[in-house]
Amino acid sequence: MVIFNILTLFPESFSYFNESIIKRAVEKGIVKINIHNLRDWSKSKHKVVDDRPFGGGPGMLMKVEPIYYALKDLGVYPKRDSKTKVLLTSAKGELWNQSLALDYSKNVNRLVIICGHYEGVDHRVVENLIDGEISIGNYILSGGELASQIIVDSTVRLMSDVLGNEKSLSEETDMLNESPEYPQYTRPSQFKTEEGVEWNVPDVLLSGNHKEMQKWRKDKVSQTPI
Repeated sequence: MVIFNILTLFPESFSYFNESIIKRAVEKGIVKINIHNLRDWSKSKHKVVDDRPFGGGPGMLMKVEPIYYALKDLGVYPKRDSKTKVLLTSAKGELWNQSLALDYSKNVNRLVIICGHYEGVDHRVVENLIDGEISIGNYILSGGELASQIIVDSTVRLMSDVLGNEKSLSEETDMLNESPEYPQYTRPSQFKTEEGVEWNVPDVLLSGNHKEMQKWRKDKVSQTPI
């Protein structure tokens, strides 16, 4: 079983994990996902987790203390094995991609994700408590909750027995080499819009001639810009 621990200021925002592939992976016992409210580790009376940056500057920073105590209680600090990783979601982090997801799906048994917020995090967290910072794109989000869900989803779906279709995994692996996909269609073969326009599936895909279908798919891939 692979265990995910997510440290967040908004634990109620993770309903996505109760759906679809992630839900089935949890029910099968392949993964376990624990959502933790970071405020539970705040030592202040009002459960404060942020403060103004020294030297001035805009916004607030997440404090080091709650994160430190959380990682201590989760047993991933001061020591952790090579199969355990602690990540911080951050706009300036390493860009998450399929190769990283595949690596984590095979080589990590326990993943802790700290959801970044505000103007950032006290840099002592980066210096002392985590294994890396992860970004999901060149843009700014209100918080790291969406990013953490993307990291979990893209990792879990690559684990053995999650999708239940090894061919699907094989085809997705081709994406690592930036191989474009051919167009795909499903029923109905003929669809007429309310405006009277017909959108039909290419005849070759309805012919039953597998050799011609393979040729058509190959030709479509070669026409697709990478």
